[in-house]
Amino acid sequence: MTASTTQRENRVIRQPIVGSRRFSNYWWAIVVSLGATGFFLAGLSSYTQVNLLPIGDATQLIFIPQGVAMGFYGVAGLLLALYLWLVILLDVGGGYNEFNKESGRVQIFRWGFPGKNRRIEFSCRLQDVQSIRVDIKEGLNPKRALYLRVKDRREIPLTRVGQPISLSELEDQGAELARFLGVPLEGL
Repeated sequence: MTASTTQRENRVIRQPIVGSRRFSNYWWAIVVSLGATGFFLAGLSSYTQVNLLPIGDATQLIFIPQGVAMGFYGVAGLLLALYLWLVILLDVGGGYNEFNKESGRVQIFRWGFPGKNRRIEFSCRLQDVQSIRVDIKEGLNPKRALYLRVKDRREIPLTRVGQPISLSELEDQGAELARFLGVPLEGL
């Protein structure tokens, strides 16, 4: 949601939100896939007594208990890798925020998990927007997020989940949005 990713015209701001298609998710999906495949092949090699690994000799493992444990960890890891790849493929959490003065509407859209609630949409009138709230929590698990506060006291998250954005970027985004909507910026 920086100036390069925010499409700003005179009357419309559209902010794309990166969901699960982040570099870190690709990295972990690849690492887990490779590691789990290695564990699974090691367990299978100890059972069949045929070396299926390109590095090392897994036929030296005794099937019970080492081969069974390696096979179990391999299957569990492959299931986790499958989950990670599906989340990336479905782009869970991805979407956009659109603030449109021409239509007088705010539209928040995100992709969710498959099912009846796959499309997560929120829409309201610009007049119903009460403020933009900044939420900053430092510490071991820092949280930095922007929220759209609506008059019925609901708070709709505007920033992506995961890596916290820098403080200056968060302040700039909040101030730009509050200025565009003509509402106060809270929480600073």
